[in-house]
Amino acid sequence: MIFGFLPQNLKTQAVAVAFIMAWLGAGVEPEAEDGRVRARDRLAAFRGELYRCFTARADALFELADAVLCAEGPVKTLAGLSLAPEHRRGHGALYDAVNQGRVEVARLRRAVAGLPLPRWPDGRIRLGVDVSNWLRPDAPCSPDRLFCHVYARGKGNAQMIPGWPYSVVAALEPGRTSWTAPLDAVRLGPDDDETAVTAAQVRDVVTRLIEAGHWRDGDPDILIVFDAGYDVTRLAWLLADLPAELCGRLRSDRVLCFPASPRAGAGRPSRHGREFRLADEESWPEPAVTTVTETTRYGTATASCWDRLHPRLASRGAWQQHDGELPVIEGTLIRLRAGHLPGDRHPKPLWLWSSRTGAAPAGVDRCWQAFLRRFDIEHTFRLFKQVLGWTAPAIRDPAAADRWTWLVIAAHAQLRLARPLAADLRRPWEKPAPPGRLTPARVRRGFRNIRAKITCPAGAPKPGKPGPGRPPGSRNRRPAARHDVGKHRKADTVKKETG
Repeated sequence: MIFGFLPQNLKTQAVAVAFIMAWLGAGVEPEAEDGRVRARDRLAAFRGELYRCFTARADALFELADAVLCAEGPVKTLAGLSLAPEHRRGHGALYDAVNQGRVEVARLRRAVAGLPLPRWPDGRIRLGVDVSNWLRPDAPCSPDRLFCHVYARGKGNAQMIPGWPYSVVAALEPGRTSWTAPLDAVRLGPDDDETAVTAAQVRDVVTRLIEAGHWRDGDPDILIVFDAGYDVTRLAWLLADLPAELCGRLRSDRVLCFPASPRAGAGRPSRHGREFRLADEESWPEPAVTTVTETTRYGTATASCWDRLHPRLASRGAWQQHDGELPVIEGTLIRLRAGHLPGDRHPKPLWLWSSRTGAAPAGVDRCWQAFLRRFDIEHTFRLFKQVLGWTAPAIRDPAAADRWTWLVIAAHAQLRLARPLAADLRRPWEKPAPPGRLTPARVRRGFRNIRAKITCPAGAPKPGKPGPGRPPGSRNRRPAARHDVGKHRKADTVKKETG
């Protein structure tokens, strides 16, 4: 045995013992090293594909994304990124890349969809959809701004501030985490129907996931969760042909209907049955299914559900352009009552509507648990804005804002791929993180060390000098146009056409 050759000296004994420990663990170390090599190769492949998605100012755009990931501290200004060592060009090239560069967004969407998705125990993919606002209140020369709903200080207060709203679709992870996988982002314009744009966006995301092999025939349906601001019943009607189950939150003042009872006499049969008023407990019959779950964060969670409930649609508003008789869209209504919430000992019940009928206890629990995971997107939005500097640049052109948004999404995708490679470079006042539980901000803290071991496809900058710019004392004879804020009213368009 090798133990017989240990020297008697204490110092050399310690060296020999360390060598033996390394030798005994040699059977496990190569597997971990192979995993790191695969993660490094996957990150390098995505960086190469990202570089090929930039069809103009590719070198400057790629180094700008690296500067976002390697800058010291949060990104506060766009010009400050030019001071990062990873950005080898000047601030002029940086602004030129954002304003005049080109990104092949369709190819980048396919590259992001091809990355590994979060794994759930049941193998089901869960997607969350939400809107985040890029506020631009002091930009009257920026077109396509809308009034964005923003929560103000004080309970129940809200403000409407001009900005660019972005609809984001992200894959959700199991458990309590600050990680999500953003898959798509679409800016909502003044002429857009939010529900139609969201339906088209979700359809494209699901199609790309199927093409990438994340979903195959026989797999469980994809679960997509929405908040209260979405018309989930109309979305269910528009996306009925997809292998997806939709779950959305309802306002507590909604009124739904049970199926109509068969009519024996003559006359037109009724299309709606007894009403179910969410705010009136006397209109609630006995629930079809009730589940009770003990949670560590919310106490005892009680979920009651009623099957085959549908809203009473009206031939105006969103359904004004619908041809023929309005449909009856049935689903499952879920009432979730938590024991307590953080900061609230007596929380109000939560109402959810699922597009699947035939409620079972497992399906009911799956819906409300996935909806609670939807709030993880807020951590991603906070990371985008407060760390990666998504809303920091004062950009005028909406096309440049879209370009910068996809640059931030590509940077976040690299953070997800770098999770197995990152070390815990924590501050002295921070708690140690368990292996595999590093937050996105901590992974970004060590990305500079990871980047040094991966090839950079961007070329070296050529020597040059800045242009002369506008002569001193000259006036701007081409002032920028000013644009109104808000939706374009259809009534005004009809009057202009007929007048």
